[in-house]
Order: sequence, then structure tokens, then C-alpha cells
Amino acid sequence: MLNGKKIVVVLPAYNAANTLKQTFDEIPHDVVDEIVLVDDNSKDNTVEVATSLGIHHVIKHDVNKGYGGNQKTCYAKATELGADIIIMLHPDYQYTPKLLLAMSSIIANDVYPVVLGSRILGKGALKGGMPIYKYIANRLLTLTQNILCGQKLSEYHTGYRAFSKEVFEKIDITVNDDNFVFDNEMLSQIIYADLEIAEVTCPTKYFKEASSISFLSSCRYGIGVLTVSFQHVLARIGIFVHKRYKVNSKRN
Repeated sequence: MLNGKKIVVVLPAYNAANTLKQTFDEIPHDVVDEIVLVDDNSKDNTVEVATSLGIHHVIKHDVNKGYGGNQKTCYAKATELGADIIIMLHPDYQYTPKLLLAMSSIIANDVYPVVLGSRILGKGALKGGMPIYKYIANRLLTLTQNILCGQKLSEYHTGYRAFSKEVFEKIDITVNDDNFVFDNEMLSQIIYADLEIAEVTCPTKYFKEASSISFLSSCRYGIGVLTVSFQHVLARIGIFVHKRYKVNSKRN
């Protein structure tokens, strides 16, 4: 805990058996209260490795629900466990777990309710081996999103994210997509709800075992990101308010 706030790390996993232990070993276990791993019907022995490491909360999907669907299960379980701070960390070791304490501290001290680990601040992305086409696409999409959403984020596409529990009280992630665009839909909801976002510089690693999406999937993702950004603008000016920007009726 930090400042009496319970910290839960969620690991959305898919074929992460080869990198899970390395990721797990670098988590600051003296600060983190609970770890949740959700296996999205992996083809390897991710679940067995997680169990052998002593991760108490291991959930396996019987069918692959997609990256967004995996996160929905992650956050639901973390909320069930009474988390005050929820941090999503990919178990493929692309992002360093050593930033967990810094990201948690920002939220625990009520500085910001959302913290992103940015690969773009500094030179971490290219230095870590991010393919040049992905870097260029990241910069162009981020520029467009900043203009449309009225923000100044360095990137919207990082998979390293920390949230206060209040975030999940103000947005409804269940209406979001089950695939990769989920991340951008969630950030759009956060911005729409006027929740402030902090960023910390995060080194990154690209290697064979690190998760990645194909070029075709990247193109589809880019189109999805732009669609979300335009929907965000339409909601802001009141022309069309997509359901993702409406607070869950159960909380009204």
C-alpha cells in the first residue's frame, strides 16, 4: 500500500509463458498488494507459469476475448478486490515493472488520477527497437488525437497505465470494443470526463517474445483510433453522443 491505498497490478496475458517470470520478478512486491493475471486462452503454458510463481488471482478465458475483452476482466477483478489503484502491466516484459512505484505514488498522493508510461517522452521508443513505421504512425495519430481531443499527450498508444478507482466510477468501460482500440476508447472517455492525465518516461523493449500486432491489424487499429477521435469531437459539441460517453445508468 501507499498512503493507505491498495494497489493491484493486472496482467493481461496471451502466450506470455517465456516472459512472465522476468516481469513478475521485477514487480515491487513490498508495495503491490495483489496481482491479477488474466489469460486470454493462450496456446502455451502461461497459466501454469503464473501458478508456479504464486500469483493468487489467475483467470483463464475459455475463448479468446481480445485485448480489450481481457482488460475488462482484469479491471472487474481488481475492482472486486477493492483496489484503490489499478495498474495495467503487460507480462511480455516490453515495459519495465520498475516504474510501478513511481506511477502508484502519483495517484496515491492525489496528484493525478491517471498515469501513462510513455515510450515517446525521451528516446525510449526507437532506442528500444520500435519499428520505424510504428513510430511514425504513433506520432501522426497522436498529433491528430491531441488536436481533436484538446490534449497535449506524448502518446495515446502505450499499454502501461495506472488508474485510481474513481476513474472506473466515472466511465463505463463495458461498452468499449474488445480489441486493440479499447485503449483509445478508454482514454477518450477519461478525457471526456475531464480527468487529468500524467505521463512518465518509460523505456521499452522490442524483441521476439514481446507482443505485437501485424501491419494489417495496425492499419485497422489506426482507422479505429481516428474514428474514436472524431466521435469524441461530435460528443463534445453535442451533435452525437456515443454511448461510451454516457455514465453507466447503474451509477445514475
